[in-house]
Amino acid sequence: MHQALSLSAEQAFMAGFHSTLRPTSSYSSLSLSSSSSSQSFTSRLVLLLTLLSFTLAGFAFILQWRGGLNDPVTRWSPDHHEFPGMAISGSEPSHPSRSDCVDLLGQSRSPTFPYYRDWNFGLVSDLNPKICITTSTSANLEQILPWIFYHKVIGVSNFFLFVEGKAASANVTKVLESIPGVKVIYRTRELEEQQAKSRIWNETWLASFFYKPCNYELFVKQSLNMEMAIVMAREAGMDWIFHLDTDELIHPAGTREYSLRQLLSDIPGNVDMVIFPNYESSVERDDIKEPFSEVSMFKKNYDHLPKEVYFGNYKDATRGNPNYFLTYGNGKSAARIQDHLRPNGAHRWHNYMKSPNEIKLDEAAVLHYTYPKFSDLTSRRDRCGCKPTKEDVKRCFMLEFDRAAFIIASTATEEEMLRWYNERIVWTDKELNLKLMRKGILTRVYAPSVIIQSLRESGVFSTTIASAMKTSVSKESFLKSVESSNSSRVPSSGVISSRKIGNSRETQTNGRKVLEITEFDSHPLAIPPLSPPGLHDFHIDT
Repeated sequence: MHQALSLSAEQAFMAGFHSTLRPTSSYSSLSLSSSSSSQSFTSRLVLLLTLLSFTLAGFAFILQWRGGLNDPVTRWSPDHHEFPGMAISGSEPSHPSRSDCVDLLGQSRSPTFPYYRDWNFGLVSDLNPKICITTSTSANLEQILPWIFYHKVIGVSNFFLFVEGKAASANVTKVLESIPGVKVIYRTRELEEQQAKSRIWNETWLASFFYKPCNYELFVKQSLNMEMAIVMAREAGMDWIFHLDTDELIHPAGTREYSLRQLLSDIPGNVDMVIFPNYESSVERDDIKEPFSEVSMFKKNYDHLPKEVYFGNYKDATRGNPNYFLTYGNGKSAARIQDHLRPNGAHRWHNYMKSPNEIKLDEAAVLHYTYPKFSDLTSRRDRCGCKPTKEDVKRCFMLEFDRAAFIIASTATEEEMLRWYNERIVWTDKELNLKLMRKGILTRVYAPSVIIQSLRESGVFSTTIASAMKTSVSKESFLKSVESSNSSRVPSSGVISSRKIGNSRETQTNGRKVLEITEFDSHPLAIPPLSPPGLHDFHIDT
C-alpha cells in the first residue's frame, strides 16, 4: 500500500510539473503570429534592398552610357586622335538635322576651339594689354565681319574703321556700329578738311606720296587715318595699336593659347614696336569665295627662312612672277601707345622724339590674303583710273605685280584673265607644292579658317546682323539691301571718295613751303610696301 501511495504521489508530481511547463492555448497562438510577422518583414526588407541595388546599378549605367557618347577614359586615349572640341568627320552619331537651330558658341558639333565656350564678345574692361586695330577699308560686310570677330577671338578689343565706298553704306555701317568696341569714321568733306590741317601735311617724310593716284593716294589716306587713330587709341586707354588691311589676319603663332594678348604681354617693357613678318596666301583653286575659310596654304616670309633655302628655291617659288611675293614683303607692325607716336607709312610706326626700339618676331606673322579671288583682278581695276600702259601704271602702283595685274584686267578678255590668273596666282602643281612644303617655303595654317568657320556656323555673324536690324526692316529686305550695296561701285551720297587728300590750293601752297625746307627735316621717310629680297640681293651679299 505504501508503494501504491508513492507511485500515485510521483505521478501527481510529474503531472503537475508538466502542467506548469505546457503553455496555455492563448500564449501559443500569440507566439505563432509574432514569428510569422517577423518572417514577412525580413522578406520585404530583402526585396527592398534588392530593388534598390538594381535601381542604383541601372542609374549608374545610364550615367556612364549618356546616350552613346564616348567614355572620358577612352575618349582621351592615345589611340583616339582628336583635339579638344574637334569632332572627326564621319564619327558623329546619326540624329535628325538641327540646321534650323543656332547652337551657342562652343556647343556646336562643328570643329571649335575649347575656349569658345561661353565666349563674350562684349567690351571687357580688365583685358590686358588692351589692343586695337585701325584700318582704312571699302570692303563689303562679308569680309569685314569675319575679320573683326577673328581678331576679337585672339584678343583685340577695339577697332577704328575709316570707311568709304561699300563699307560706308548705311546698311553696312549699321551693323558695324552695333558691335562693341567698333568705332566707324566716315570719309566726309569735314574729315578731309581736318586732315588737310594735319601735322603730316607740314612735314616731308610723306611728301613724295602726295598728289598721286591709286596706291599712292591710298597710302597717304592710311597714314592720315593712322595719325587720327593714335589719338582715339589714347583716349580709349589702349596699350598697343596695329594697322592692318581687311585682307590681313594676325597669326599669333608660338603662343600656348593662340593669343595675341599673351604674345604682347610677354614683350619687354622697353620695346616700342613689334614687327610681324607677313606670309602670303597661295590659293589652290580659282573659285575661292570665302578666302578666310577656304585658304590654308601660305608662302613664308624671308625672315622666317634660312637664307640658303630662300635663295636656293627662289625660281621655283616665284613661278615666273616679278618677285618672291606677289605684293609686299616687309610685314606689318604693332606700336606701344606712348607720347610722340606717329605713323611711318602703312607698315611701320615712328616717334618724333626718338628712334623706336623694335623687335621682329620669329614665329608670329601677318597672313596676307593676296588676290585670293578671281574677282580681285577687276575690283582693283575699277578703283583706279590710270591708263593700262607700262609707263602710266608706274605712277599708280608701287609694286610690279600690281601693275601687271592692272594691265591684264584692263586689256584682256575674261577667258584670258582667267588663264593668266591660274598661271600666275593659283598653285595647281601638286608636286611643286609638296616640294616647297618639304623645304619649308610653303606651310599650312589652319587656325584662322577653323576659328572663322566655327564663328560662322555658330551663328555669330547672322546674329550680329539680325540684332542690328530695326523692327521695321525685315531680315530678307535687309540682307538684300546689303547685297545690293556690296555690288555697287558708286559711293553712297554724302560720303566722299576723294582722289586727292588735301587738294585745296592752300594745302598745296603749304606743301610747297615744306618742300623748300627739306634739308632741315631730320625725320626718316615713310616706309612704303617693299618687295622681298631678290636674286640680285643674294649676289651682292656673296
